[in-house]
Order: sequence, then structure tokens, then C-alpha cells
Amino acid sequence: MRPVSVGRAPRGSAMARQAVGRVTRWPEIEGGRPTARADRLLRPFGDVRHGEGPTALVLLATLFVVLCGYYICKTVREPLILTGGGAEVKAYAAALQALVLMVAVPAYSRLAAAVSRRTLVISVTVFFVLNLELFWLLGTFDLPYLGVAFFVWVGIFNNAVVAQFWSYANDLYSPERGARLFPVIAIGATLGSPVGAWAAGRLFDAGIPALSLLHLAAGLLVVSLAGYLRVERWHATTNSGPVARDGTTRDGFAMLARNPYLRLICLLLLLLNVVNTTGEYILSRAVLAATDATGACQGDAAREACIGSFYGHYFFWVNVAAIGIQSLLVSRLVRAVGIAGVLLVLPIASFVTYAMALSGAGFQAFRWTKTFENASDYSAMNTARHMLWLPTTRPEKYAAKQAADTFVVRIGDVLAAGLVFAGTTWLAMDRQAFSGALLVVIALWFGVAWLLVTEYRRRQTTPA
Repeated sequence: MRPVSVGRAPRGSAMARQAVGRVTRWPEIEGGRPTARADRLLRPFGDVRHGEGPTALVLLATLFVVLCGYYICKTVREPLILTGGGAEVKAYAAALQALVLMVAVPAYSRLAAAVSRRTLVISVTVFFVLNLELFWLLGTFDLPYLGVAFFVWVGIFNNAVVAQFWSYANDLYSPERGARLFPVIAIGATLGSPVGAWAAGRLFDAGIPALSLLHLAAGLLVVSLAGYLRVERWHATTNSGPVARDGTTRDGFAMLARNPYLRLICLLLLLLNVVNTTGEYILSRAVLAATDATGACQGDAAREACIGSFYGHYFFWVNVAAIGIQSLLVSRLVRAVGIAGVLLVLPIASFVTYAMALSGAGFQAFRWTKTFENASDYSAMNTARHMLWLPTTRPEKYAAKQAADTFVVRIGDVLAAGLVFAGTTWLAMDRQAFSGALLVVIALWFGVAWLLVTEYRRRQTTPA
């Protein structure tokens, strides 16, 4: 069977060159039976059409491996920073990520402008593999503030590796295909996250030192390259040149400033991250209080193990819930009510979480409402954030999205750090007071989300 390309222009024409980013040929269609099996495997989870299964399945598996490695790093960072500085230092370190990104983002943009998509993926992955091994080596010398440095690094790692995956997927898929297949591909994230957290939790329980887990994370990153290279063999001629242009960072900020729709996205990201980062601070304080009140967790080694074990189990259940939401609900919500179905779930969940905390709910009740909130973030909201960029121009998808997903997101962390600093230094706020402040932010967040739903629907009927 020959590959099908709907509406293909004559080879070499200007129309054909312009369409290369919108119409993708799927060479794996000629695989016959394996293609049919991949299509059938994924169809229960979304609108997967003939020939789309193999690429979507490989991307799902690649994202799975990437998220396994990321969640091992994320679990390791908690005992490193909490035992080395406490919950307040953790919140301030999140703000420091914004400063580092002011250097990292332009560097990434220059690299993307100079090399092919394939070279970019390989270079970034190898860079972070070497970084992981370097952190392990430095950890053997028991250096001060290593936990803070690693916390900041994990934020950069998350942006450059996980976010790069979605840029790669956007480079392959047209807006129509992306809207149908992103909820399916995102299952890889919701599967990889609990597996990585579960593995980290079990290894902590077995007495494996935190830094030793970094070898496993590095190995998983190497494995993820195989998925990228397989897809590249299938789609080597689809947008295979440099994935950005010189000046994209500068142009990206200008695009955000002059486009009302993109400004709404930025405001959404700011409010979301104020709630998320401050909520993690509230949870960290609760975890430390519960650990200090437990006799079996006394002493530095036991305290580190208790904190690591809690976060391993906590991340595991967060992501088990996220799997259910992503695989069973997200695609159906998008088909039934569009972007609103996935964009409004998280602010509602956050409102319930902090309303309960304000009412004085105990640690276990707060833990489980926070579990559902984070599960909604990692499934429905994660999909919605990528869908919001579908009705934008291609330069906005690259330049403006990069600026929004890096610098703007971390500015939200800076605002959250400011709230934590003011609340702990000047106002002596407890968990209930912080929760009350977040309810005000969530009300604003819900209003911005509704405005985005309205504008998204308008853009769906009016070309960008």
C-alpha cells in the first residue's frame, strides 16, 4: 500500500514546500499488519486513524521513558533539598530557576537555530546524561548546597527534555492531528511518571542512597534516544532542518506582548504556577511536620529515608490517578466539550483542595485532595496547555511558546516564592492562611481560563 498524503501539491512546488509542516507522510503505513495492530491498540484511547498508530505508539513509549527518568530525578531532589535547607529554601530555589533560564533559554534557541532537529535531540539528551553523572560525582564529596543546585537543575532538565518532546511532536503533527493524538501520546507521561516514582520509592525503601539513583535516570535518557531516532527514520524529510531561527527568544517575547490571546496564556501560566508552587510548599511543611512527629523518622538518615519514601509513594498515587484521567477521560472530554473539558478541571480541583485545607482538614485528607489536584494537572491540564497553541501561527508555536513555557512559568514560581517569603517572614502565615490566599488566586485563574476557552473557540473558526 502506498503512503497517503491528502491534498498533496506537485513535488517541488511552492505549495508543497509550505505544506511540509502541515501534511505529514506516514511511511510506516507500508508495514501492513504491524501498522494495523498499533492502530487498534491505541483506538480505545482516542481518535487514531489508519497509519497513525506506529508513530504515535513510539512517541508514547519515548515519553514514557523520559518521564520515568524525570520522576526518578524529581523524587531524589526532595530529600536532598528538604534535608539540606527545608521547605522555605525549596520555594526560593524554584524562583532561582527563573534566573538560570534567562541564560539557558537563549542558549537553547541558538543551538536550535544552528542544527537539525535530530542533532538537537541528541545533543540535549547527551548533555543531561553527562550532567547526571557529574551530580553523582559531586555528591561523593558531600558538597554544601548540592541539594539546591540539583533542585534548580531539575527545573531546567524538565523544561529542556520534557518540553522539547512536545516541541518535537508539534513539529511532526498538523493542528488537526495534534488535537486528536496529543491526548493519546500524553498517556506515555501519565504511565512513565508513576513507574519512575514507584521505582524511586522502592529503591529508597531498600536503602539505596539518593544520588545512586541518578545512574538509572541517565540510562533511561539514553534509551529515550532510540525512540527519537526511530521516528526520525520514518519522518526524516518532515521539517528536518533547524527547528528555530536566530532571534526566536527576542521575537517570542515580542509576540507574547502584542497578542491578547498569548497574553492570556501567559497570565494563566503565572496563576497556575503560583498555586502549584505555593501548594507544594504547603505540602512540604506538612510532610516535615508529620516526619518530625514520627519516632521512626528521627536522625538524619532515617529522616531522609522517610521523606524520600513518602514522596515516592505520593508521586506514585498521583500518577496512578493521572493515568485513569488521561486514558479514560481526557480524549472523551475534548470530543464532548472541547478545550473547556480539560482546561477547567484543574482550577476546580485546586479550589476543592485549598478550601478543605482552609477548613482545617487533617494531613491525610489534605494529602489525598492534593493527590487528585496534581493528577488533574499532569493529565487534563497538561493536555490543555499544549492544545492552547494549536490555533496559533507556526512562529508563535516555536518562539512564543518557548518563552511562555520557560521564563513565564518560572516567573510564576518567583511570585510564589515572594508569597512564601512574605507569609513566613512578615505575616507568620500558617497552612490555613496560605490556603485562603490561594483561593483568591484560584478565582482569578478560573476567570482567565474561561476567557481562554472563549478565545480558543473563536480562533478555531477564524484562522490565526
